Amino acid sequence: MDQGAGMFVVHQTIGSVLCCKCGIPMQPNAANMCVKCLRSEVDITEGLLKHVTLLFCPDCETYLQPPKTRIKAQLESKELLTFCLKRLNLDKAKVTLVHAEFLWTEPHSKRIKVKLRIQKEVLHGAVLEQAYIVEYVVHHQMCDNCSRLQANPDQWVAAVQLRQHVSHRRTFFYLEQLILKHDAAAQAIRIKQLDHGIDFFFSNRSHALKFVEFVGKVAPVRSRNDKELVSQDSKSNTYNYKYTFSVEICPICREDLICLPPKVAISFGNLGPLVICTKVSNNIMLMDPNTLRHCFLDADQYWRTPFHCLLSCRRLVEYIVLDVDNVSAEVNVAGSRYSLADVQVARVSDFGRNDTIFHIRTHLGHLLSPGDYALGYDLYGANPNDSELDKYRGLVIPEAILIKKSYEEKRQRKRGKPRAWKLKSLNMEVDDTARGRGDQDKADNEYEEFLRDLEENPELRFNISLYRNKEYQPSESASMTDGDELPSVPLDELLADLDLSDDGEAEAVLFWTAGSLAVFMVSAKAFCFVTARGLNRDRDFAFRAKNKMSVGHPLHCCKSNQLVGL
Repeated sequence: MDQGAGMFVVHQTIGSVLCCKCGIPMQPNAANMCVKCLRSEVDITEGLLKHVTLLFCPDCETYLQPPKTRIKAQLESKELLTFCLKRLNLDKAKVTLVHAEFLWTEPHSKRIKVKLRIQKEVLHGAVLEQAYIVEYVVHHQMCDNCSRLQANPDQWVAAVQLRQHVSHRRTFFYLEQLILKHDAAAQAIRIKQLDHGIDFFFSNRSHALKFVEFVGKVAPVRSRNDKELVSQDSKSNTYNYKYTFSVEICPICREDLICLPPKVAISFGNLGPLVICTKVSNNIMLMDPNTLRHCFLDADQYWRTPFHCLLSCRRLVEYIVLDVDNVSAEVNVAGSRYSLADVQVARVSDFGRNDTIFHIRTHLGHLLSPGDYALGYDLYGANPNDSELDKYRGLVIPEAILIKKSYEEKRQRKRGKPRAWKLKSLNMEVDDTARGRGDQDKADNEYEEFLRDLEENPELRFNISLYRNKEYQPSESASMTDGDELPSVPLDELLADLDLSDDGEAEAVLFWTAGSLAVFMVSAKAFCFVTARGLNRDRDFAFRAKNKMSVGHPLHCCKSNQLVGL
């Protein structure tokens, strides 16, 4: 009955009995023994493994899970803890795992200790809980692939030959960052850079197939494969092959000027025929700069009727904008903003020589203003030799086609200064014997142009990872003179490049994300990520108001011994 209704409720009390072994008072249980006596009589850890040997490959950093499975896991990670628990076979011992955690050991001791807490039903249905420690001894032993690689580094099984027949390497610079972000070449045993592509060597055919599938998802490609018999054993009916995958990337690149073949133009509703390539992923986006009409081509459509570019980015000419007359409002085309405008431009090289002015229509009306500089293709002075262009009789060719806005004059002020961000690169072998000084300067200039494209185009850097440059030191005087219109990468898009140094000092970086303070600590021995909720937000907002900081901005960077008092 409810006590609030005025009824008297008798509180039930639990009695106590004496232990049948030692005679101390205790609460009754099925065994009629206290916990100490029960543990002295029964050991639930009897028969369980307390010493286990783990085979670890130091080259590929993988553990062997018998019989042939390799597992890659970092120290004190949940993957390693799961792997260690599977080696104990606790299900066969009929015990229940309650808790498991790592115990600290010296990194060079080759010992991993795990503390377990288990439960098991003992005498007359009584459940006993007990904790014990399992010690894992790590033995270094190379896996089959690494041992073969150490014996003969050229003993590869599958090779992927990535090629693109163009006069620059901008596509490979971007593809390299995609590979690094998705860790697509983690299984490659060797990477070699060539003039028109990159070769990836794998120790397994399945790894090469997976890499070819990844490239097909990020670029319009076509591939073919072949195999070569290396050896055979007629008695056991086994054959060893070497597999080669030839992957050709579409030669159409971003910012290229293209003259569509008549069949292709008709299939897309008489598009163009002079169009520019604005985006390249697994599809190719083509747009008419005079009407903003666009279309998408996938790899199958392109390779069914392939075509080449009329002019590439190496033929870009710098213009100065004299006048801008907007024709239409700003519109969104496939996620990018464009606006038609009639502009008057003149070549920068003509200043002081002639008064040639071009009246053209462009899709960059939302970006250009009188006095700005732009890069475009000079069709007035060019002599394109293209068979597809000759098929269009009576076609009025514009004198110039603008591609993008130019910031070269403003970049002259920052020439030689380091950027606040940096990119990682693949560990590739480069054959420098056939390359001269001019080839190296050309490669450096192309990489610098790729970095500028990343600063100017946010959509281009959306799928890649940019890291904070520790060597960059901002200067207040430089920021005042550089101007606000020069494109740059925002700090909130940069990632911290973690470097586990050997000193005992830990670095901590604090970020405020969605009402929680996240503390990320990096030290020589371990790192952790702690999220604390429900902190003093008024104090944090007061700190930001004082320092003119916004939500999402890094709150503070300090050493671990300076975290007290934040």
